[in-house]
Amino acid sequence: MAAPPLSESELNFLRALKRRKVRFMVVGLSAAALQGAPVVTQDVDLWFEDLTDPRIGEALREVHAAYVADIVLTMNGLNTFAEEMSNCVEVSLGSQKVRVLGLDRILTSKRAANRAKDRLVIPVLEDVLAVANIAGKRKRSRTKPGQKRIVNEN
Repeated sequence: MAAPPLSESELNFLRALKRRKVRFMVVGLSAAALQGAPVVTQDVDLWFEDLTDPRIGEALREVHAAYVADIVLTMNGLNTFAEEMSNCVEVSLGSQKVRVLGLDRILTSKRAANRAKDRLVIPVLEDVLAVANIAGKRKRSRTKPGQKRIVNEN
């Protein structure tokens, strides 16, 4: 079994943020890993809607400040936090779901940043996205014409 993309202290911090209803999204390679991309990162990048939100500090205190995330203020090549929230997918972390930036938007940001470390991972993200798109097309093709496809979002 593969190691989880996040450590237990990172997961605890994300759960504490969710319980407090802090608006955030996981971005970068940790978001890609949570969506199944075969990538490795040393940290979790979090993009908060409002860094002055006191609930962020409450969440850190709850986990005894055992983890401090890399805070992202803007993402290269992307829109505002509010606009990018619609480009997120929900990923289950036990009983909680967290919003993670979609693979296509991560790829857009990596291309725009154009750093050496980003250029190395772009082909991997492109491959994962291509496979996901093929799988999505296969799912849609199983629906017969005139038949409605019901998607369980829970």
